[in-house]
Amino acid sequence: MIASLSLPGPRAIPTSRLRPLLAWLALLVALGTVLGAAPASAHPVPFSYLDLRVGEQAVEGRMRVHLTDLAPVLGLAQPEALLQPAVLNAQRPAMQRYLASRIALTGLGQGNAFARATWGRIASVDDREAPQFAFRLPAPTAGRVVVAPDLAHQDPAHQTFINVYEDGDLTQQFILSGSSEPATYYRGTTSGALAVMGTFIPSGIEHILIGPDHILFLVGLLLLGGSLRRLLVIVTAFTLGHSATLSLAALNIVSLPGWLVEPAIALSIVVIGVDNLMQRAGQGRDLRAWVAGVFGLVHGFGFASVLREFGLPQEALGWSLFSFNVGVELGQLAIVVVVASLLGWIRRRYVAADKWIVITGSAVVIAAGAYWFMERVFFGGV
Repeated sequence: MIASLSLPGPRAIPTSRLRPLLAWLALLVALGTVLGAAPASAHPVPFSYLDLRVGEQAVEGRMRVHLTDLAPVLGLAQPEALLQPAVLNAQRPAMQRYLASRIALTGLGQGNAFARATWGRIASVDDREAPQFAFRLPAPTAGRVVVAPDLAHQDPAHQTFINVYEDGDLTQQFILSGSSEPATYYRGTTSGALAVMGTFIPSGIEHILIGPDHILFLVGLLLLGGSLRRLLVIVTAFTLGHSATLSLAALNIVSLPGWLVEPAIALSIVVIGVDNLMQRAGQGRDLRAWVAGVFGLVHGFGFASVLREFGLPQEALGWSLFSFNVGVELGQLAIVVVVASLLGWIRRRYVAADKWIVITGSAVVIAAGAYWFMERVFFGGV
């Protein structure tokens, strides 16, 4: 027989006590609503908007800035005063000078193009909270247009939304703050493609020339020497490998985290050094082309991480990716030519030095790769 347990039910709160509690709760909610709304009304939207229509002989646009951002610059205590036609017309020259001084736009002739802007009508938008300025910048447009707005430097939260149009289509959008790097737009023309190449080819060359791990991997592949044909096969395998993963990662099709890629690059250097010593001792076949191709896939992810930081322009994605890859190949070719020529000269002049080139060079490669691997795995050096 199971004994039943009876629990007392909840006690009802008397109505006389419930009404005061509800009154206090309603008061607290009302106070919270008022206090929460106060900051929003002080600065409703810390944004500005810049529309650019890029043409062959001019750039036309519209600039929208909120009253709360313009009033402090003009010395107006009440931003709403700008809604009065007389005040707006009186302040028009000052507002235009301010906008021209806070927006840097290059790619339209010499200097900052906004200094030569022709200003049109002013319209009130966003429920009459922002004046919108029309302008025209008459000058032949280059292949690249760079814009850097800083319209509310007193407000770090302020952002400028930029829309770029070409041939009537919206081709690019940017969101910039005062601390952002300038935004670069590449036109969909021959001059635009040349501008992309002029930017990304040097970037690719620079990246491989300042990347000691990539350079040491290439040096390791060249230490055993070989015929020109053999070296070309090895370097081509490395090129095909890193080109494939560079493209896949840059296009966000396949992506690997840096904590995995960077130690793997260091490990690839160790592997190539050990393989050199084994081949020198006659304990293996020359598999450098296969090793170069496989580990080239890993190095491609490393190249892609740099390219993502540099930024791929969506309106010229194919050209920028191709140009960066060309730059990497040119830098790689320069390294191969210099190192292979130097090692070949030493071998021809000092025949007995071949053994020490392989042994000493491979030892240095292994030591450097092991150091980078330990640093990147255990000390966060990624």
